[in-house]
Amino acid sequence: MSGNGGEKRKADEMTAAADVVEVPLAELKDVAEKGVSKLGYNEEDTKVICDILMYSQLRGGNQGLIKIITHGADKAPDCVPAKVVHESKLSARLDGGKTHGMLVVSKAVNMAIAKAKEHGFGMVGTSNTSTSTGSIGYYARAIADAGLIAFCFAQSPEFVAPFGAYEALLGTNPIAVGIPREEGKEPIVLDMATAAYPFFGLLEAKTAGKPIPGDVAYDAEGNATTDPAEALKGAIRVFDRSYKGGNLSLIVELLAGPLVRAATTDKKSAKNWGNLVLAVDPELMGDKAEFAAGTETVLARIKGAKKLPGVKEIMLPGEGGSARAAAVSASGVVSVEKNLYEGMKTAAGL
Repeated sequence: MSGNGGEKRKADEMTAAADVVEVPLAELKDVAEKGVSKLGYNEEDTKVICDILMYSQLRGGNQGLIKIITHGADKAPDCVPAKVVHESKLSARLDGGKTHGMLVVSKAVNMAIAKAKEHGFGMVGTSNTSTSTGSIGYYARAIADAGLIAFCFAQSPEFVAPFGAYEALLGTNPIAVGIPREEGKEPIVLDMATAAYPFFGLLEAKTAGKPIPGDVAYDAEGNATTDPAEALKGAIRVFDRSYKGGNLSLIVELLAGPLVRAATTDKKSAKNWGNLVLAVDPELMGDKAEFAAGTETVLARIKGAKKLPGVKEIMLPGEGGSARAAAVSASGVVSVEKNLYEGMKTAAGL
């Protein structure tokens, strides 16, 4: 389960400076690790979860540290290690065993990469998890960093209404795609929800006492609302408020639901959510260097396109988030919403 970082960043612009605290990056990581550890995870699993949370946090996304204080990182008391229930040389399906979604999908990514490295293609699906997978761009980036093309899909409970309806039936259903580039260059990473606003973005807004945009959600009666609490009782809209977004969300629902044997009805109570990860070696189409060179040609043309008035730079997918993460890492300081940080410290026992 993931979300739409662009909508969240728009909402962030409404946050006054007095509502944030400047936290040293090392301190923030330490507090996060303490908070996740107190949920019952061992050192290795804590690191995996915190790496994924910080990936989103540093990029200004909504799949970050808010999860620590809103049950998005909780450990199920009855969880067991994920196991392979179906496998071929090109594919596998994992029963997550109620283990945290981030840990299960991380395992799926490693398996998909290994299969693609050996056979050119790897597809791994997961089911039987009921916790957030975090920013699925993290997994697409990991696959692309391995020199492979990535496709990632995530299903979640009924938070989003199909186009033309106000009943929540679909998940926020994000898609991530990773495209490797020439050595030394950041991969292209598309990470987008098919929902107009992220579920955890609603929780962030509620925590901060902030309104949400007026065109992203309905209340329980189908009325547009700016109150995140009312939106949580109703439904989020699809990202483009049209049939195109609704159809795209449905495709994700099918790929990360029935295909991987995840729940298809009453997903929240079933606690059986699905994910699908694909890794593809570009050499299946011939020389990888030719693909890389062609990619750079296309990207250069996009970056050099004639700009509309007021546009300073054409941004590639993931470019803005990576620049933000690099700037934060260089400064060593992170701006964090004050209620979120106080909640994190409480969770960490500080």
